[in-house]
Amino acid sequence: MRSGGEYCVFLFLLQSVLSDPGATNQVVLLDTTTVLGELDWRTYPVNGWDAITEMDEQNRPIHTFQVCHVMEPNQNNWLRSGWIQRQAAQRVYVELRFTLRDCNSIPWVSGTCKETFNLFYLQTDEPLPAGTRFRPTDYAKVDTIAADESFTQTDLGDRVLRLNTEIREVGPVTQKGFYLAFQDVGACIALVSVKVFYKRCPSTFRNLAAFPDTVPHTDSSSLVEVRGACVENAEERDTPKLYCGADGDWLVPLGRCVCSIGHEEMDGYCRACKPGFFKAFAGNTKCSKCPPHSSSHDQAATICHCDKGFYRAIADPSTMACTRPPSAPRNLVSLINDTALFLQWMPPSDTGGRKDITYNILCQRCDDSGGGVVQCEPCEPDLRFIPRPLGLTSTSVAVVDFASRINYTFHVEAVNGVSGLGVAARSLANVTINTHQAGPSLVAVVRKNWASLNSIALSWAEVENAPSEIVDYEVKYYEKEQEQLSYSSTRTRTRSVLVTGLRPSTVYVFHVRARTTAGYTAYSPNFEFATGAEDPDLADQGQVLVVVTASVGGFSLLVILTLFLLITGRCQGYIKARMKSEEKRRTRFHSGHVPFSGIKTYVDPDTYEDPTQAVQEFTKEIDPSYIRIERVIGAGEFGEVCSGRLRLPGRSDIAVAIKTLKGGYMEQQRREFLREASIMGQFNNPNIIRLEGVVTKSRPVMIVVEYMENGALDSFLRTRDGQFTVIQLVGMLRGIAAGVTYLSDMGYIHRDLAARNILVDENLMCKVSDFGMSRVLEDDTEAAYTTTVLFGQGGKIPIRWTAPEAIAYGKFSSASDAWSYGIVMWEVMSYGERPYWEMSNQDVILSIEEGYRLPAPMGCPVALHQLMLHCWQKQAGQRPHFSDILSFMDKLMLNPSSLLTLVNDVQSFPDSPEDMPDYPLFISIGDWLDSIKMSQYKNNFLAAGYTTLDSISTMSTDDIRRTGVCLIGHQRRIISSIQSLRLQLHHIQQSGFQV
Repeated sequence: MRSGGEYCVFLFLLQSVLSDPGATNQVVLLDTTTVLGELDWRTYPVNGWDAITEMDEQNRPIHTFQVCHVMEPNQNNWLRSGWIQRQAAQRVYVELRFTLRDCNSIPWVSGTCKETFNLFYLQTDEPLPAGTRFRPTDYAKVDTIAADESFTQTDLGDRVLRLNTEIREVGPVTQKGFYLAFQDVGACIALVSVKVFYKRCPSTFRNLAAFPDTVPHTDSSSLVEVRGACVENAEERDTPKLYCGADGDWLVPLGRCVCSIGHEEMDGYCRACKPGFFKAFAGNTKCSKCPPHSSSHDQAATICHCDKGFYRAIADPSTMACTRPPSAPRNLVSLINDTALFLQWMPPSDTGGRKDITYNILCQRCDDSGGGVVQCEPCEPDLRFIPRPLGLTSTSVAVVDFASRINYTFHVEAVNGVSGLGVAARSLANVTINTHQAGPSLVAVVRKNWASLNSIALSWAEVENAPSEIVDYEVKYYEKEQEQLSYSSTRTRTRSVLVTGLRPSTVYVFHVRARTTAGYTAYSPNFEFATGAEDPDLADQGQVLVVVTASVGGFSLLVILTLFLLITGRCQGYIKARMKSEEKRRTRFHSGHVPFSGIKTYVDPDTYEDPTQAVQEFTKEIDPSYIRIERVIGAGEFGEVCSGRLRLPGRSDIAVAIKTLKGGYMEQQRREFLREASIMGQFNNPNIIRLEGVVTKSRPVMIVVEYMENGALDSFLRTRDGQFTVIQLVGMLRGIAAGVTYLSDMGYIHRDLAARNILVDENLMCKVSDFGMSRVLEDDTEAAYTTTVLFGQGGKIPIRWTAPEAIAYGKFSSASDAWSYGIVMWEVMSYGERPYWEMSNQDVILSIEEGYRLPAPMGCPVALHQLMLHCWQKQAGQRPHFSDILSFMDKLMLNPSSLLTLVNDVQSFPDSPEDMPDYPLFISIGDWLDSIKMSQYKNNFLAAGYTTLDSISTMSTDDIRRTGVCLIGHQRRIISSIQSLRLQLHHIQQSGFQV
């Protein structure tokens, strides 16, 4: 009975056009729906499976196999395919499309009808010869195939086709080809199509790399790593890789290629840049349009060439626009006085498109040789330019040491990074000056009287026939090797001077000029003298002194031996009393005895023979497991400074700062590091940084102190310029005074009081820190510690904060700390300004010695500036004690109205010029602005009409703002300097001089 099967075929003919064309990651080895000729399949027995071939609507053959021997028991019908080459496959898949009739819908077939069939395969390297006997036992079973859906008699009437699709995996296949076989055991089935394929990862492009077709491994759980090849005009940045999965899918892309120079990514490929565009670096960025004044005419350009007349400097990137040399400087003017010649100019109107403008000064000396012929030659080498003649960034220069009554021609050249690359004319501005204004030198010869390692004594002859009364002399000197960098000067009313603070074995150049009632004269010629020369006469005297000393010493020894027995008993009694007193003193220190003042006495760790004993006595050892370091916040002299948390047993954790000692330290470094801890451990005051403990028994060695959220006072104020009220600033100063008063009462000298060594917590409380430079006072609170490190011998002394006697003689005391506190006051009221601004340390020392003191910062109350000046008394004994300073601060805070009067509002001056400090005299507006590092505003002042010292001395803050000075910090610096200048002018006018 075959009617059921035949009817299945009929229904199939109506639906066969719906076959699936297949997926892109499949390589088809056989698809019966695409075979145009005969399939050449075999059936065993011959009358088992029937092969039916019909044509569809597109005239394509449809190969169908059916079998339906359901009435006869014990069916064993085989259908075998032709030989199928496996190609690159390691594992193949068989897709079967078939229909199967429900046995229950066929009458009289109970027990003989089946609803499954079996799939087998056989591997061979070659097709089997014709006539080879079919042996089922040679075939390996793949699976039993069952239908998900079957059709019934009713479906036949309704002509409804129920098509099943089943896919089975076959393999692994290792030989060149294989056969498929289908076994029917009594089903009514129509095999509509058979497709055999294997999976692969198809060739693809990823990240500008090409990956070839790849067949997965036999093991479905492993991936095949495939390396890609960069597309044309691309290069590897990281090795491009993909992984081929068992299902033919690409996975896990790694690495990439980037387009080479001159090419950009477009649609997965690297295309050449179009003309007018360029790309100088490999990468996946787009081509850039040529910068201004440049162009490219070819494809794949890597750089755009500059247009005619424009250039690029060697250091300019290719993305930068082409530029050209600048035009000449504008409005070159000169100003000459008795000592210096000043040149000022305005920047070029055309900078060439660059910002790296510098200026060179070229000088010629011209003489009229007669007959109207002017001969010029280069200027004498002694002519000096301040700051330098070449590479100037500012628009002014001072010329000194010129000859009198000479015509000088100065050329100011503007250059930039591309000057000299073209053939354009040099950008010069010219001015000719006659130096008849400079008076002749009155000092012809300067002699060296004597010299030591650090000083030289000079003298010169009395000036004869001086044109006017000589007021004093100025001596200018500098190291011969550094003459173009800086110089120093000093004044004297006599015809001799002792110049100190010099370097040993160094040659110095000296000039001397006189200041008369008519002004300065020219400088004397150069005189070179060296330090370190030993006087032979002094050496002979030293030898005589040795002989005399030896004689006296021998006689003294005889006297001592004679008296020894007489005084032995008395000495022993004195020594015992001394030891008893010392023991009593040590007992007082170590027992924490509080003297009558209520403050413990400080013990210097250096008095201990073993410094570790001081650490054990005054600090607490912390288990490092209690410390959690969170981040690095800075670097100290000995190692890193970190922030973190400290959690001691029975206490909640607190924020701390941790100073660490870097590895590889010497024992001396470890002692110096822990010395500060043994100092801090003796203090207990809310305005002194609190020591939590130390870690010395493990590495790294650590000092743990309380954490101050706002950091150092100077940087804290600089970032909050103008944000606090005066009373808040006074509160900060009061806290510092309280801390230093506590230290002073303990007999302790800080030696390095500065805003940078004051820490600020989140409540704006200020605490004194950094005790590395501290030393102990003797019992006499007025005593001073004398250091062996003198100025000029390499000592680390903070010049701007240190009292004069400490700089000159190394004598530190509470009075020297009071001087430093006055500087801290100035720092606070100026919101972290640098004391003495950009003056050199040598100039600071000389200015202080001559009586100069820092002017009041803008907005500073008169009362505070008076206290600063009181702290800066030259005589240490006249400075206030810290207890008086603290009391004064308390009175200010209790009476805020005393802070209302500001120094800016005071217009009166002392009656006597002698009461005023000797402020430096500036020669010009530009010179004044240079001295306070505000030279960028020279043109602003000149444009606003301020051309004389008198005119700027009357300026207010609003006037300064109207000139274009917008930054508050710059306004404050200028107004402070104007106050100093105002006092200076008053002093000069009182003396009868005109400015």
